[in-house]
Amino acid sequence: MKPAEGSTVIGKSVTIRGDLAGKEDLYMDGDIQGTISLVEHALTVGPNAHVIADINARDIVVLGSIQGNLNASGRVELRQTATVLGDIMAARLSIEDNANLKGRVELKTADTRTPGATQTQSSNVPDTLVLEPKA
Repeated sequence: MKPAEGSTVIGKSVTIRGDLAGKEDLYMDGDIQGTISLVEHALTVGPNAHVIADINARDIVVLGSIQGNLNASGRVELRQTATVLGDIMAARLSIEDNANLKGRVELKTADTRTPGATQTQSSNVPDTLVLEPKA
């Protein structure tokens, strides 16, 4: 996957230790330990990336490896090469075949995203989904 035009790119040879924040979309293919905050923007974790961080972004696309919690106001996409060890909280979630996830998933309802909005999920749909690897 190539980075979207206009996004910042952190290449696979870059290692960051500490907090990373920004006000534009980011394509991260290197290593990072710390936190990532792109509250109003998208983060793409490339196939070579090794991330040990809690992530807070609008949208998160994962092709690489993440150890930490993901919090997205929009969508989280786990592509087939993704490995995530941590909890996911998002409005929408997409998981391709062969993606690995170990952690809890909590899908936000309209109530939690926008004050005063109506709930879009039916009452018989669970808000929390726990995925565990096959024995």
